[in-house]
Amino acid sequence: MAENAGMTSADRLADLRGPALLDALERLDPLGPEAHALDVNELALDPGDLRKDDFRRLLNALLRLAERAPAFDLSKVEPARFASLVASASRAQLESVVADRPLRERVLDEIFARMGAHIRTDRARDLQAVVHWRLSGGTGEGGYDRYETAISHGACTVSREMKGRPRVTITIAPADFFRLITHQATPAVLFVTGRIKVKGDLAFAAGLIGFFDLPHPV
Repeated sequence: MAENAGMTSADRLADLRGPALLDALERLDPLGPEAHALDVNELALDPGDLRKDDFRRLLNALLRLAERAPAFDLSKVEPARFASLVASASRAQLESVVADRPLRERVLDEIFARMGAHIRTDRARDLQAVVHWRLSGGTGEGGYDRYETAISHGACTVSREMKGRPRVTITIAPADFFRLITHQATPAVLFVTGRIKVKGDLAFAAGLIGFFDLPHPV
């Protein structure tokens, strides 16, 4: 235990997991050599090793470090690892994350940015569609965080402004949205259980995820 308490090297930090890793990241100097020698993808980031609020603390620790050490930014996490990070978190852990306003916004922004990067051009080549997303529990109009995904000619652009006329508007809680985009739940199951509400083209909404090559958790 005493040996672990004095841990400072990047190599030994990469060997930590669970609460020991969390404590080390919270103490880590973002301007120090250890921070700049690390690759976030080498860290054992597993929500299963953490308690409910510890997962929120872990993500906040990464965001703090990313302000001075860009290698810790969530955008640097490899797609499959990011999917695993979200998919392996319990609902209680996810609810703790979305209750933290700045963290909620950062995680949602990261997920929608990745959706824009994972459009399947082969399937969406001839598609013209605007989707409005309403994430419940937000601070925007009506108590929602809102995102627009506009698919056109095989590309997908993401905006926080609702510019286009939507083919479909989807209302969902953030925790269920996380489950949807990490293949832990299907639109059909969420719809029949009342966890997702759809206004507009229901058939299009049912197949919407198929236009994206969203990574499966590893």
